[in-house]
Amino acid sequence: MKILLIADKEIPKLWEQWNETRAEELRDVGLILSAGDLDPDYLQFLVTMLNVPLLYVPGNHDSMYDERPPLGCVNIDGLVCELRVGKGRLVRVAGLGGSMRYRSGDNMYSEREMSLRAARLALRLKTGRYTDLDGRVRRRSRGRQEDEAGCVRILLTHAPSLGHGDLEDLPHRGFACFNRLIEKWQPDYHCYGHVHMEYGRIKRLSTHPSGTQLINANGMYLLEI
Repeated sequence: MKILLIADKEIPKLWEQWNETRAEELRDVGLILSAGDLDPDYLQFLVTMLNVPLLYVPGNHDSMYDERPPLGCVNIDGLVCELRVGKGRLVRVAGLGGSMRYRSGDNMYSEREMSLRAARLALRLKTGRYTDLDGRVRRRSRGRQEDEAGCVRILLTHAPSLGHGDLEDLPHRGFACFNRLIEKWQPDYHCYGHVHMEYGRIKRLSTHPSGTQLINANGMYLLEI
């Protein structure tokens, strides 16, 4: 199964240039994850054409989502969503939107503010308080070791973690608390955006010291699990 990762800029071949060939290329996609800073109409188009769940976190340029949220999509900012996709594959996605605060505006946080948000998310992970696609919060039942062993764990954020895929300037600096969250939870993947590939010498894929695969979702990336 494939997961379509998107962030930061709308890709014409996934929108204005959509055709049957594109649909065939993406027929194995079972889930879409948006790391933010995208037109809500773009998200609505993709969730309609691919007819699979779309989970997203807001970027620092997504204040429009407050008045015009992308219909048919699920905002998991500060939440943990557990769902089955493809042939029943269990996927757990924890989300934190926003970037480092570098001016006044929505969806921007200081390190301390994001640390508090990350701590609340970690508590949800620890206590098994997961959200389904309908927005209902439930506690995970015990005794499902088989599911746990096969579960794909993904951390979805807008900004990267400090020192891993970020830049030195304040607007594109990552969060140190993301490193602590990764080290404690040990997700299979950390998918993020915010740092555009055209900024130069940006790696699409890298590995966190904890072993988590880091993926810059800028534009689009197809993750096969």
